Amino acid sequence: METTLIILKPDAVQRGLMGRIISRFEDKGLQVVGAKMMTISQELAATHYEAHKERPFYAGLVGFMTSSPVLVLAIRGVGAIGISRSMMGATFGSKADAGTIRGDFGVSNSFNLIHGSDSPEAAERELGLFFGAGEVQNWDRKIEGWVYDLSGGKPE
Repeated sequence: METTLIILKPDAVQRGLMGRIISRFEDKGLQVVGAKMMTISQELAATHYEAHKERPFYAGLVGFMTSSPVLVLAIRGVGAIGISRSMMGATFGSKADAGTIRGDFGVSNSFNLIHGSDSPEAAERELGLFFGAGEVQNWDRKIEGWVYDLSGGKPE
């Protein structure tokens, strides 16, 4: 099982899309194991996006991410990182395929609704930035055997 960080960005929150987006992850069979609404501080945004510090869009990105509350999620499942990124769609809403979150809800190349960790290493780092000890839950879902084929002893 992988756990990944998902951020529903200020535009998703302001547009009232949180429930519809969370439903997509749950409908897919992924498990929400952490959630919190917060306004990201300048310091946290700077740390989270430090890899982009020298890029021309950095200041605008930090400004956008700190402009309004976000919903931060920890999502768990087999292959959760790749599945979540596929569900999100291409970075720019104008280029995202229909059926993806960005393709169905976005047209902007600046406001792209959602962030998802791009690797297990990034997920571990990012989850540590946004969730403290005990804030990501471990709980057994009774439906697990209906989401994954467990006949071989492990989720497939």
